[in-house]
Amino acid sequence: MTSEYAGTWEYEGYRPAEERLRESLCTVGNGYFATRGVLPECTADDVHYPGTYAASCYNRLTSELAGRQVENEDLVNLPSWLPLRFRLTDQEWLTPDAATVLDHRQRLHLQSGLLERHTRYALGEGRALSVRQLRLVHMADPHLAALRTEFTAENLTGELELEVEAALDGAVTNAGVPRYRDLDGRHLTHVHTGTATPGTVWLRCRTRTSDIRIGMAARLTSQEPITDAHEPARAVQHLTLPLTTGRTATVDKIIALHTSRDPAISDPLQAAVDRAGAAPGFDGLLGSHRTAWHQLWRRAELDVPGEAGAILRLHLFHVLQTLSPHTAELDVGVPARGLHGEAYRGHVFWDELFVLPYLNLHFPEVSRALLHYRHRRLDRACAEARATGRRGALYPWQSGSDGREETQRLHLNPRSGRWLPDHSHLQHHVGSAIAYNVWQYCEASGDAEFLHTKGAEMLLRIARFWADSATWDEDLGRHRIPGVVGPDEYHEAYPEAERPGLDDNAYTNVMAAWVLTRALEVLRTLPEPRRRDLVERIALDDAEPAHWEEVSRTLHVPFHEGVISQFEGYGDLAELDWDAYRERYDDIRRLDRILEAEGDSVNRYKASKQADVLMLGYLFSPAELQGLFRRLGHRLDEETWRRTVDYYLARTSHGSTLSGLVHGWVLARCRRADAWKFCQEALRGDIADLQGGTTGEGIHLGAMAGTLDLVQRGLPGLETRSGALWLDPVPLPELSSYGFSVRYQGHWGIRLRLTSGQLEISVPPSDLPPIDVELPDRAVSVQPGETCRLVLTE
Repeated sequence: MTSEYAGTWEYEGYRPAEERLRESLCTVGNGYFATRGVLPECTADDVHYPGTYAASCYNRLTSELAGRQVENEDLVNLPSWLPLRFRLTDQEWLTPDAATVLDHRQRLHLQSGLLERHTRYALGEGRALSVRQLRLVHMADPHLAALRTEFTAENLTGELELEVEAALDGAVTNAGVPRYRDLDGRHLTHVHTGTATPGTVWLRCRTRTSDIRIGMAARLTSQEPITDAHEPARAVQHLTLPLTTGRTATVDKIIALHTSRDPAISDPLQAAVDRAGAAPGFDGLLGSHRTAWHQLWRRAELDVPGEAGAILRLHLFHVLQTLSPHTAELDVGVPARGLHGEAYRGHVFWDELFVLPYLNLHFPEVSRALLHYRHRRLDRACAEARATGRRGALYPWQSGSDGREETQRLHLNPRSGRWLPDHSHLQHHVGSAIAYNVWQYCEASGDAEFLHTKGAEMLLRIARFWADSATWDEDLGRHRIPGVVGPDEYHEAYPEAERPGLDDNAYTNVMAAWVLTRALEVLRTLPEPRRRDLVERIALDDAEPAHWEEVSRTLHVPFHEGVISQFEGYGDLAELDWDAYRERYDDIRRLDRILEAEGDSVNRYKASKQADVLMLGYLFSPAELQGLFRRLGHRLDEETWRRTVDYYLARTSHGSTLSGLVHGWVLARCRRADAWKFCQEALRGDIADLQGGTTGEGIHLGAMAGTLDLVQRGLPGLETRSGALWLDPVPLPELSSYGFSVRYQGHWGIRLRLTSGQLEISVPPSDLPPIDVELPDRAVSVQPGETCRLVLTE
């Protein structure tokens, strides 16, 4: 991999072992759909995996597994629009796995959202075929994509004929994740193909149970005649290109995709055929595509030097491909692995906690749409709470199309080959993440209308769930929340316990207290007519606010050995011989799988997969966190927090890409010299595939967005609260100069730059009021059209 400058991401040479990783990182998309960076002449096998995914296009199937009927909902691998293969007449199709490759490189043009590939195939007798392709998934028109292929022959003595076959392939399955292959992955049915007009073919199908209709049309253009020869489940087009040395022959393929979930259409197939027919040629599409990308980059301006800057631009590129302004028109959540693969079945977890803080300050309309996704599923969350005997809203750990709990109840340990119970549905802290995002979005955007309506309703119903989950302990004199699983995920039960769940997870309880406090604040500040309507809508009784106030001050936070306990009883667990396990296994990120394969259980040990208690230092500034603990009756001084950070740092295996991000953020805020090591791990998580093969199944969207937010909020100490921008920059020698722009409460393009102890803030001209900026030692007001330069004090 090379990155010559921040505008490209390039791979040299053909290496089959790296193809899955490259295909994920070379995915191109537009927020509506995305296609993996597989070579168009390659089919799904152990090396390659073509995949095209439309946002929130799910299907549910039941499989026989370990003697049980197991139901799963998956993000569907749609018909592939990419296939375009070629060969000399009467010879084998040329692919990099079956032919001699003389040269090969792929270049992802981040600035223009364009994937370029060059491959030279040996044809024997000193002859060669050079193949150059340009691929885009259109950022201006989200239903279009295009592929240009240029063939150039070298060292021919006469003329050769090259057969070219282009197709739309409906015979695809979900088979991109090896551990899921025992599950039924045949999501498409009723596949039909046909010809619309000369040069344009179509394919239609539907998903088996969700009955989403899919229409796709492809328009092929070339100087040579094109013929159709449809096969079962494949719409096929053929042409023959005469090749002579030095003459380039070009074939353009333009496709349109629609589904029955799209607004303002009647029939997805007819919509696709019409759109493909009306689309301009490749050059015209490329021009408008580049313009759309230019506008995105302008809104998400980021100036970070060196390798870190190059990686951050790649991360930003993939965030924008998954969650673009087109997302604002859709009913979608934040897929944990982007639209880049099938890991986690395309489900929505809590990753929006790491994604929305970045989007809030650049694309607030996208944040609002993602919060609408949660509000549309609020009734389902209330039903989930009732099913557990509680009031309020209980959002699922994994969700998909309709908001029900999609967390699997069995998971495979590939080390032992055993299917094991999965209790991660007890991670009830998703609701707190949603409440946090509601609050952060409204603070950054100033969207009082959302806060007073949908936002307030979600906050109050989530708060009600936490108040109803809390039980009073007479001996302790505090409220407790039993039977949950925290963000750590390793610990699902106490050792030898018959039932899953842990009591008083510190992160869960502190976040519950924060939610209750924010809900009470919203209730107090709502306009009276809206307050009355909301109280009536959710049937809030007179006693509830007082109970919420009490619970928000009396939730139990356990401590041991002078540090915050991850949960009640954590201090009683056994210590793990970390050095011995590192020596034995080298990579112990998935320590839980290692111990289970040995016949042991990670539940017995003080060992965490990822940050749990330390997540509190990620979400809240030191001052805010100290205030939360004071409200709960605890003094959290700097020394206690430092001991807590050190304690868990020594007991975490970093089995998640989010772990390095959180630790880097927390250590940077503590002004620790080792912060950059974890920041680098967060930056390299996907490009180096640090989790050992997982990136090939889809990128880690939360970690990518989180690294952007590290530069945007973490290092500058940027907060949006109380109607002001709060800044408390931390010096990081490895990143001493950087800049970015934000959108804040209607101000577009506020530029911030930090260099060598100086902060520069530029507010673009407008008729809006000035920006209030709060620093630890002073407050300033910056008028629109002004640039303010401030010398920072240590």
